[in-house]
Amino acid sequence: MSIVTDSPAAVVGYDAFVTVRWSDMDAFQHINHARMVTLLEEARIDWLLSEGSENSSLITSAFIADIHVKYRGQLRHSDSPLRVTMWIAKHRAVDFTIGYEVRGARTPITDPPAVTATTQMAVADVDAQRLRRITPTEREYLARWSRT
Repeated sequence: MSIVTDSPAAVVGYDAFVTVRWSDMDAFQHINHARMVTLLEEARIDWLLSEGSENSSLITSAFIADIHVKYRGQLRHSDSPLRVTMWIAKHRAVDFTIGYEVRGARTPITDPPAVTATTQMAVADVDAQRLRRITPTEREYLARWSRT
């Protein structure tokens, strides 16, 4: 749970460490795809709540519009906890995209990630049931975590 500082370029990113459960494994002893999506969610919530309730609207009013997961290596229970590095890949008027790199906790940040992913989150006015614009406070938070 910190800004990534041990990468060569000290790029912006938030590290969440997520514990792998036995139930996350498939018959081949790899982390199951559906469970990987849940582990990414757990990391994302940890990040978005890391500064208190000021940015909780990005959780309570955002929903997943799109998700992509690429497996570049195997992750197993023995790789737990997983180090999930996240950043804002882009943000627009009503949505933002989170980038992810997933490694075993003991894997150096300079090694290629086992999993890369993106999640596009759209924000909504829950009561009106329609998209809403990202607020200036939310935009400032997202900009701090952007890699540009």
